[in-house]
Amino acid sequence: MRSTFRLIAAGALGLPALVQAGPADYVTTPAVEYGEREIDMKYGTEKLANGEGRESAGSIGFGYGATPWWFTEAYLKAQKLPGDKTRYDAFEWENKFQLTETGKYFGDLGFLVELEVPREHHEEGYELAFGPLLQGDTGPLTWNANLLFERKFSGHSDERRVTEMLYQFQVKYRSDLAVDFGLQAFGEMGEWNHWAPASQQEHLAGPAIFGQYKLGAREAIKWNAAWLAGLNKGSPDNRFRVQVEYEF
Repeated sequence: MRSTFRLIAAGALGLPALVQAGPADYVTTPAVEYGEREIDMKYGTEKLANGEGRESAGSIGFGYGATPWWFTEAYLKAQKLPGDKTRYDAFEWENKFQLTETGKYFGDLGFLVELEVPREHHEEGYELAFGPLLQGDTGPLTWNANLLFERKFSGHSDERRVTEMLYQFQVKYRSDLAVDFGLQAFGEMGEWNHWAPASQQEHLAGPAIFGQYKLGAREAIKWNAAWLAGLNKGSPDNRFRVQVEYEF
C-alpha cells in the first residue's frame, strides 16, 4: 500500500496535462461505480513536429462515485514545454454521468463535463469541455468512441473564442493473458462547425496495452499505456502516454 502511494506521489511531483488532445490525454469510459474512490495519475510526452522539441504533461487527481450515475474527480495538472521547466498548469474538475444501465443496450452511454482553471486564468480564461461517451462490446472486443467539445470563456485575452471538436477512440481485445491489447486514437478537428484544413488538424493513433491487479475486495490498480504516431503534418511526430489508477 505505501509503495503504491509513493509511486503516485513521485509521479505527481515530476509529472507534467492538458484537457484537450495533449500528451497526457486519455480515453474516458462511461461506467460509474457507486461509492468507489480513486487516485488517478496520468503522464504523457510527445515529440513535436518540425524539430520543435518535446512537450510533457501530467496530472494527479482524486475521484469519488457520489451516486450510482455520477462520478466526480478533481485534478492538479502540470506541464513542461520545450526548453522550459515543469510548472503547475491548471486545476480541473471532471464530472462523468452514466446515462444508461450497463449492458442493457447495444452501447453504454455517458456524458462528460470538465471545467479547467488554468494557472493564468485571469489572462487565458477558463476552459469547458463536454460531450457524449459511448462504449460497447462486440465479441471479445470492447470499444469506446467519445466526441468532445471545448470552449474557452472569460479572461482578458484577445484570442477569438470558438468551440472546438475533439474525438477519442479505443478498442481493447479481452485476452486470457495478464494484459489486454488494443488501439487508441485521439484527434482535434478545429472549430466544430468549420473544421480546420487537414494539414492543421491533429490525429494520432497507435497500439495500447491494459492491465489490472486486484489487491482486495474493492482495491485494485488499473493501468493502460499507448504509443501513438502522428498521422498528418499538423500532429506531433509521436506520443507516449500512461495512466495508473488506484481504486479503493
